[in-house]
Amino acid sequence: MGYRLLLGALLVCSANSMTCTAQEKADAGAAPFFEVATIKPSDPSAQSGTYFTVKGSHVLARNVTLEDLISLAYAVHPKQIVDGPAWLETERFDLDGVPNTEGKPNRAQMRLLFQRLLADRFQLSFHHQKRELAVYTLTVDRSGPKMAVTNRTPTDGTNFSYAGSVILTVKNASMADFADGMQDTFMDRPVVDQTELKGRYDFILRWTPTDSPAGNDANAPPDLYTAIREQLGLKLAATKAPVDALVIDRVEKPSPN
Repeated sequence: MGYRLLLGALLVCSANSMTCTAQEKADAGAAPFFEVATIKPSDPSAQSGTYFTVKGSHVLARNVTLEDLISLAYAVHPKQIVDGPAWLETERFDLDGVPNTEGKPNRAQMRLLFQRLLADRFQLSFHHQKRELAVYTLTVDRSGPKMAVTNRTPTDGTNFSYAGSVILTVKNASMADFADGMQDTFMDRPVVDQTELKGRYDFILRWTPTDSPAGNDANAPPDLYTAIREQLGLKLAATKAPVDALVIDRVEKPSPN
């Protein structure tokens, strides 16, 4: 279970954080689009890694696949994107876009930017359909939830951050937020919230990835499944379940700039 790109956190400011530095926000009521957007094939010799970020008035994506872009734009796990051409997950692109509005777009606005870009430049069209896919289900363990109910208000926003490879700090998150954050960042398949918990919570989750050398340390935190059960009172299980799939009807390689 390796780390995935922080697709759900386009506004990341470092590789190990979903927390952003202060920057003037865009008008929350705006529905932005890219006034200018340059898309070109990534240079395979460039060792820049894969990332999304915001730099000044520019939204940048480097070394990303179309699957990455669709996953970000529609808040789905890549495994929920089906029936697309093979190049969807192999060909990589660099993108430099300037929105038509000032300030830093929020997450919903960022998704809208990429939805419009995908339709305009990649001619993307699709439909939704329930498909039985390999997923992780998140349920309440028989011991009951152990998380602290937040004292923050919904307007305070939701924050995820992780340090190194074993400490995840979550603030003001619903269980749906937690499931989305886990599938966006850490999991190799969708995470389905089946806890039926309605509150918002603050908690810290510590675990040791299965491929980490720290696993040889007797004092290291447990694996993820054990950590979620012991520290949160929840249960994460690998299974199959019907989930919403994004079925590709049409897509083309990007139009010229």
